[in-house]
Amino acid sequence: MTLLRPKLKFLSDELITQITEEALTLLEKLGIEIHNPALRDLINDFGARVDLNSSKVFFSKSIIERALKSSPSNFKLYDVNVKETNNFSDFNIHFTPGSAALNILDYKTNNQRKPTSKDYIKYVKLVNSLNNIASQSTAFVPSDVPQEISDSIRLFYSVFYGHKPVVTGCFSKESFDVMKNIQIAVRGNEKNLKEKPLTIFSVCPTSPLKWSDVTSQNLLDCAKYSIPVEFISMPLSGFMSPVTIVGTLVQHTAETLSGIAIHQLINPGAPFLYGGSPAIFDVRNETTPMGAVETMMIDCAYNEIGKHFNVPTQAYISLSDAKEFDYQSGMETAMGAVLGSLSGINNMSGAGMHEFENCISLEKLVIDNDICGMCLRLVSGIEPKEDFPSLPHFEELLTESQLLISNHTRKYLKKEIYSPSNVINRANYSRWKDDGSKQVYELAHEEAEKLINTYEQPVYDSGIKKEIEALMLVEAKKYNMNSLPAI
Repeated sequence: MTLLRPKLKFLSDELITQITEEALTLLEKLGIEIHNPALRDLINDFGARVDLNSSKVFFSKSIIERALKSSPSNFKLYDVNVKETNNFSDFNIHFTPGSAALNILDYKTNNQRKPTSKDYIKYVKLVNSLNNIASQSTAFVPSDVPQEISDSIRLFYSVFYGHKPVVTGCFSKESFDVMKNIQIAVRGNEKNLKEKPLTIFSVCPTSPLKWSDVTSQNLLDCAKYSIPVEFISMPLSGFMSPVTIVGTLVQHTAETLSGIAIHQLINPGAPFLYGGSPAIFDVRNETTPMGAVETMMIDCAYNEIGKHFNVPTQAYISLSDAKEFDYQSGMETAMGAVLGSLSGINNMSGAGMHEFENCISLEKLVIDNDICGMCLRLVSGIEPKEDFPSLPHFEELLTESQLLISNHTRKYLKKEIYSPSNVINRANYSRWKDDGSKQVYELAHEEAEKLINTYEQPVYDSGIKKEIEALMLVEAKKYNMNSLPAI
């Protein structure tokens, strides 16, 4: 019997075709600005029309079609011990924390503050202990290191203390080399890294229709070494893109296709995720709400366009704009996670995040891990498990008056029913009172501390750990740091 996977769709095939055609027209008629002279020259050599006066590149439909033809329909990620963790194909879903927050929610004060390297290491230990979150991200920026090494040191801490693969990125051209060399050190050589990727780099066009010098260089560098990328187009409906969802999708498609064209011209077949972080623009508060239902609809819809192109997808979804751990936090996160899961978004970024991705909460990560677990159970669907013929089960039920210890129950209980952590309280009221009437935030903090304190670092060659520490220290010394914080 074929398993029926629950799915959600927002766009008809006809509408996807129309959006795609409009995006192709934009790339051919309006072009896209690329502020990287070397990359413009390279693209010109591949036959795209380049206007040197405006820094614009015009991609023909045939170039886009050629790029899509060479684009891989799937790829995998592997942890530091070369164990497969993520299979980005079909409707497989995976969860990862959001990225690059500037603040952390302090449990003791319930206020935001600037995070440190010690906070980052605690985060690594926690996220590597959460079994429903498949990969790490370089989730927030430690304030106690020079800005010039904030990218590389986060990747370093992630692989020094953690084992899961990492979603990361560069805010400068200079960061890439040491980040690439850290990965090569973990894998042993470039060939192994290409065959068993350890990271995904976020590369972000600038809306509307631009690629900056830095991000286009990151894209070029990642393509050269076959390091997977995720394209993060960020149109803002009603501000930096048309106010309608369809208009925003046209722009998102054009910006993402331009990245795919660049990427595949440089290295045909290099892996990527068709992703983004678009949002509506809230004119009342001048903010970009990631928890708005329209933002989630845009995410799920462009995921359908990505699947139309037969490529794996990503979205910043399953996060909240709440300022603290409250009803809004859970509502927005769970709603996004469910919609993204039913849409089959292959990699959902956002766990642990508050306030437009500006703030991370370790306690929220714990709760979000259970949200992720419920979503993974949701998409596994409903299927018979020795349920037919049903007569013997009901004969046993009527004879024994219960099925708690039946062979069928013991065999399928854990497969059929997801059991969340103790943070999700399913006790009755009197038992909850007897246990101290603890609130979810308090329970989540206790769980986070327990997981951090019992975490065991990954075991792999000590020579590798010394090598990546030496690489990071050389980089740190360039900016007058003689030691690495918290090591």
